[in-house]
Amino acid sequence: MDLKLADKVIIVTGGAKGIGEGISRVLAAEGARVAIVGRNEADNLKLVRDIEGTGGKAFSIQAELTKPESAKKAVDEVIFLSGRIDGLVNNAGLNDGVGLESGNYERFMQSMHNNIVHYYLMAHFA
Repeated sequence: MDLKLADKVIIVTGGAKGIGEGISRVLAAEGARVAIVGRNEADNLKLVRDIEGTGGKAFSIQAELTKPESAKKAVDEVIFLSGRIDGLVNNAGLNDGVGLESGNYERFMQSMHNNIVHYYLMAHFA
């Protein structure tokens, strides 16, 4: 399929593992230059090497996206390295199993912060 992504710069948060890894691989196979943004640099770099090994384009940005300054720094770094951002896949999240029925209010609110606030931060800075 041709998604018309050749040479587009796409950020994928949580892009090194799980669903994010699959998204990163498909985007790279479609010709995009994938910015894999995540907290574990070793995981990010492993996927970058795999993608580059198949002829794709990718690079790693290590960031803890629950922190506003880290999210802004990640976006700034993508722009510095690529000159632009053409798309953003806000995939990162933490499957902590906390819900109102299985946790207390404080744990639930922390889970909301961990799983929703970074979406706002990345979209706001990108």
